[in-house]
Amino acid sequence: MHALRFARLAGMALRGLSVLWLVTSVGMACTAVAADKAPAGKEPAKKEPRAIIKTKFGDMEVRFFRDIAPKHVDNFLKLAREGFYNGTIFHRVIPGFMIQGGDPNTKNARNKDAYGTGGPGHNVPAEFSDHPHKRGVLSMARAQDPDSAGSQFFIVVEDSRFLDGKYTVFGEVIKGIGVADKIVNSPRVMCDSGRPNPPGQGPCDNPLERVEMTVVVVE
Repeated sequence: MHALRFARLAGMALRGLSVLWLVTSVGMACTAVAADKAPAGKEPAKKEPRAIIKTKFGDMEVRFFRDIAPKHVDNFLKLAREGFYNGTIFHRVIPGFMIQGGDPNTKNARNKDAYGTGGPGHNVPAEFSDHPHKRGVLSMARAQDPDSAGSQFFIVVEDSRFLDGKYTVFGEVIKGIGVADKIVNSPRVMCDSGRPNPPGQGPCDNPLERVEMTVVVVE
């Protein structure tokens, strides 16, 4: 009697274990299938475009800060894709500070007096932030009006925190900052006496030899 009851109980236990194993196996299989499927409606992260600024001294690769200056990023990319920057020069270089370029007037080597005054024919509203002007930062040049930025930009070669919150930072050089060091140390027009020296070579801090750029957008 006890042996029969024990046999029945053992059979029930084995059936229970079989059911448990089946449920567990099915659950594991379902989990594996679910894991193979990508989450519904979720798009892969979009890769942000970058820019390559090509010069006779080498290339500089730039990444953009769309999160803090979307209008400036879009403006720069639009102009670059149109070939706006190609043939312009870095027309202002100050050792220990920055290099500046992006003026369409600098395409004309005979009209150096107009260097630093040109633009694309539109302005971009200021997008000031607390991002520091550290070495390698790409920031937008402007006139006294905060909303007067257009196409001219500068690359900081030494930390310049006094610019923070006054100019729009919209990117940084991630490769080739040594190229900026070569450009900033180019022989330039000096204005120690108040007048450009040598005369006829453009405004103060203009390199004596042209440093042209070609800007390519990498999608």
